[in-house]
Amino acid sequence: MTEREAAAAADAGQGSRNLMMRVLAALVLAPAAIAIAYAGGWLWAALVTLAAIGLYVEWLMVVGAARVARVMASGIAALAVGGVCLASGRIDAALVVLAVGLAAVALLSAERRVWTSTGFAYAAAAEIASVVVRLDPVQGFAALMLIFLIVWVTDIGGYFAGRGIGGPKLWPRVSPKKTWAGAIGGFGASLAVAGGFAALGYGKAGPLLLLAAVLSVASQLGDLFESAVKRRFGVKDSSHIIPGHGGLMDRLDGFVAAVLLAAIFGLLRGGADGVGRGLMVW
Repeated sequence: MTEREAAAAADAGQGSRNLMMRVLAALVLAPAAIAIAYAGGWLWAALVTLAAIGLYVEWLMVVGAARVARVMASGIAALAVGGVCLASGRIDAALVVLAVGLAAVALLSAERRVWTSTGFAYAAAAEIASVVVRLDPVQGFAALMLIFLIVWVTDIGGYFAGRGIGGPKLWPRVSPKKTWAGAIGGFGASLAVAGGFAALGYGKAGPLLLLAAVLSVASQLGDLFESAVKRRFGVKDSSHIIPGHGGLMDRLDGFVAAVLLAAIFGLLRGGADGVGRGLMVW
């Protein structure tokens, strides 16, 4: 066996082990996330708040600002208090708290102020959007599941289509492994999810297919955005908290973009307490 063949075999073995770890982690985390999303209320708000805090901490680690205690503490405190407000149904109070938190992070950042502020805004937007989508007692869970599944199948479809078909790279300078075949495969898988929801009577086919298409693209752009941030700072994984997946940023990048865009759509159509209805009822 030549040196190149040996390296290829080692990469294949590493890829298989990584895939197995990804599958095992998903089999544990996905059902837990679905169960908590179904429960809704303070339990879902608590999970979302913890995830938002994790996103903020990892962002600071990526941009090299994690050692600035005042920036770390002020952002975490604002996200925690904002989460309590959201769990209590006080979206207005949460917005005020998070706006104050953003100002505090910006003022307390002596260096890389734009990056630390962007990281807090990223985490805060994910926190608010994830909670308001679930608020609707009738359509909230269905809307959240639609977003979950679109993001998941976009990722899974992209992974297998990319590895199985290969071909031209999507954006090699930012994400060398992503291909156009993977992007199209993930996009097609998201349309299948929308078709399944329509067949089960959860909405009209046309609007759901259009929504899935937009959210799938948003999910892939969110993934590329996170990859661009990591590449800017020379970081491969945001952390190693999730086996096979890396960190929370690595796992939730697509979801953050998709749920934020979905929340905006739902808000425009259904109001602050009817975001889920605005997404699902056309």
